[in-house]
Amino acid sequence: MADNIIIRVQSPDGMKKIPSTKRETAAAFLKKVAKEFGFNSNGFSVYLNRNKTGEILSQNKTLSLLKIKHGDMLFLYPSTSSSSGEKMDTATPHSSSSLPSLSSSSSSSSLIPRSSSAPQVQEDEIDQYLAKQDGKIYRNRDPQLCRHGALGKCVHCVPLEPFDEDYLNHLDPPVKHMSFHANLRKLTGGADKGKFAALENISCKIKSGCEGHPPWPDGICTKCQPSAITLNRQKYRHVDNIMFENHTIADRFLDFWRKTGSQRMGYLYGRYTEHKDIPLGIRAEVAAIYEPPQTANQNSLELLEDPKAGTVDDIAAKLGLCKVGWIFTDLLSEDTRIGTVRYLRNKDSYYLSAEECITSGYFQNQHPNPCRLSRDGFFGSKFVTVVATGGPDNQVHFEGYQVSNQCMALVRDECLLPCKDAPELGYAKESSPEQYVPDVFFKDKDKFGNDVTFLARPLPVEYLIIDITTTFPKDPQYTFTSTQRFPIENRDILGETQDFHSLATYLSQCSSTSFLDIVSDFHLLLFLVTNEVMPLRDSIGLLLDAVKTSNEDLAQTWKKSEQWATIEQLCSTVGGQPSSSLGYGAMGGSSVPNSSAAMWSCLHCTFMNQPGTEHCEMCSLPRS
Repeated sequence: MADNIIIRVQSPDGMKKIPSTKRETAAAFLKKVAKEFGFNSNGFSVYLNRNKTGEILSQNKTLSLLKIKHGDMLFLYPSTSSSSGEKMDTATPHSSSSLPSLSSSSSSSSLIPRSSSAPQVQEDEIDQYLAKQDGKIYRNRDPQLCRHGALGKCVHCVPLEPFDEDYLNHLDPPVKHMSFHANLRKLTGGADKGKFAALENISCKIKSGCEGHPPWPDGICTKCQPSAITLNRQKYRHVDNIMFENHTIADRFLDFWRKTGSQRMGYLYGRYTEHKDIPLGIRAEVAAIYEPPQTANQNSLELLEDPKAGTVDDIAAKLGLCKVGWIFTDLLSEDTRIGTVRYLRNKDSYYLSAEECITSGYFQNQHPNPCRLSRDGFFGSKFVTVVATGGPDNQVHFEGYQVSNQCMALVRDECLLPCKDAPELGYAKESSPEQYVPDVFFKDKDKFGNDVTFLARPLPVEYLIIDITTTFPKDPQYTFTSTQRFPIENRDILGETQDFHSLATYLSQCSSTSFLDIVSDFHLLLFLVTNEVMPLRDSIGLLLDAVKTSNEDLAQTWKKSEQWATIEQLCSTVGGQPSSSLGYGAMGGSSVPNSSAAMWSCLHCTFMNQPGTEHCEMCSLPRS
């Protein structure tokens, strides 16, 4: 009886106990496992370690020789996902020291194992880079408190972990949210090195496949019923800083509001980089803003279907950019003579309305964050929200936000609604015969100062919001170096159209001798690809590589192509005249439009007026 042992085998579908003996061979044991889990002999692999190392092969060695003891846990993976394991005949017993190393120079704190049933996930480059970093906060020797030599360490100078809350609270300004990778280090730290760490996405839907009762609304049980949700302020954030490369990007976006008084929305395209002001932080750098089709007025805006959305994403990807967020305006003029705006969003009103939180959650669900610690292969999102609104000084300020993972789940499963008369409040839906909605709670203090749990009907949206600092660099950066302004897409209401007439005018006004500088404009490149007369989707790859790498030689090579020669001819037919110093040659007369037949901008308030009027419709001042 002393030879009888029980081995635990964990699979993606659950754990089972397999009775065996010390003298039983590995081949016989694997047959028992196959019978117990319903696999054929070649349909699975069993490993000693969770990270798919130490595979147990079908051989005549006994379990005792393989150092498998009573109560040990083995890990079973179906053959479709067991291609990355390291095969070996014998292995050391399962221990935390057998975790894989990401790089030879990485410290033990940067080892992040993969969840037992997580798929192979290709994480973003910034996530792969930060996973290999040490991340610790190194401190100098304190001359007053440290009593040791130069090579020693004590509690006053030992490196701190990146998730140290006391350190983050004493930064200037204090940091309320640790970075996402600092949170991962917190989960995967300790003696077990995160062996049991896993990030679970919240689900508000009834689990499918429960056969013990009729489907909802006729029945529900504790196995399929989603858990109630208690809202907590998220302690980490996926993006720690938003930075516009230069002021020109934001100014061109705000021009629409300045000229029409209507609100505007756009998608932010850029890249994710390391934010060194916060341990293991991530920064979203904005290089361009794409404005999709939309209808708007002074108080609202509505997005329209965009047939070019996929093409814009493809062009951005070839330029080394991705969609990092969205931006919208909420501006109302206070004094047009001095250019001030009203301070609308503050602690006495709201920072994001419930409707905006739901929209942000929708966009974040569309752009999930790849994560290998999640069984779903993704967790949270790096997609950010930027609001251009009035600040305390009555000037335009840019405020950055994200919504929490809890809000993303509520939005994804259609459990959250806005309140019509109170924009600062949301409302958790009630269950109906068509949909079961779990109870949603939040904690607040009553009039006596006691913590009380409330049902989220209604719900203050500040429980769902994570604020992110939005900045501009001291030294402007330029991914797109063109000094001229090609018209922005979908601004026909301003009289700014993207056509070959505007292209001819743009080329005629360019004074640069560098062809790369002339074509290095995000909106111009989009026009070249998406125009209906001569789209260059299949032949513009070389030019996009030239802009991405700032390579003038590649740009000159593309300039000699037949496609650019055809574009020159099209521009000549509409009456443009690019500069002869660039080697284009004369292509007709000037294409400057007649000012009397075009909309004109008021010199006093910048409002765009209809042609033929001599006084501004907004401020009533004369045109001249």
